[in-house]
Amino acid sequence: MHELEPLIERGSPDDFLLRQLDPNRLPRHVAIIMDGNGRWANRRGKARIAGHPAGVEAARVTVENCARLGIPTLTLYAFSSENWRRPRVEVTMLMRLLQQCLRQEVPRLNRNGVRLRFIGRLSALSDETRKALDYAVAATANNHRMTLNVAFNYGGRAEIVDALRAVAREFMGLGRPLDSITEEDVARHLYTDSDPDLLIRTSGEMRLSNFLLWQMAYTEIFVTNTLWPDFNRTHLLEALAAYQQRHRRFGGVENVGVPVSALA
Repeated sequence: MHELEPLIERGSPDDFLLRQLDPNRLPRHVAIIMDGNGRWANRRGKARIAGHPAGVEAARVTVENCARLGIPTLTLYAFSSENWRRPRVEVTMLMRLLQQCLRQEVPRLNRNGVRLRFIGRLSALSDETRKALDYAVAATANNHRMTLNVAFNYGGRAEIVDALRAVAREFMGLGRPLDSITEEDVARHLYTDSDPDLLIRTSGEMRLSNFLLWQMAYTEIFVTNTLWPDFNRTHLLEALAAYQQRHRRFGGVENVGVPVSALA
């Protein structure tokens, strides 16, 4: 039985969706581009920044539901390296919101057994923000139920550059020729420990937005028109159900009738 099952009303749409899922074929790693906070606020006649606290609540619900479903890794795209171009007041508000959320969310993450990690060029953040990140990472380090990667000041191309620089330093230090670098060598130096099986993007946009470019070579993509603050358990279950209907071939021939995760 899913740990989520006791929390869902019998006969509800969520109950129907949950019963479609095979717990043995859930994705091991889900990534989400959390898009639409500003549009959500604008549609309600509010300033763009009003959408970000609502987006935090959607993230909280999604983290808890993924942990209860037994998904080992969740990666959320929170702040890209391009987001610095946004209005200064919005960026400042996002940094303050991050610090506030980390103080509030650590006890909840610990109750749910979630280990928190941040990926991106974190050295560019302020000392105050870095302290908040370091505190939350250290406070959740002993949790093993699920790993939550939060991509902050993150860019997929920058990650690949950082990985290549690290590989080059390693090989030069060992006296190994650079033309012997393999894909596995690069992968060892990426920010994440695994590649996403499923990417969920909200707000209907059909692009990767410089997110996990190396890791998503064979990721299944699910796009919903739902704006991120409105993303709830039902939408998550819909994405997981759709994932289990996919046939992942990884460049090989299709095995007709073999479900998605049997090939993963």
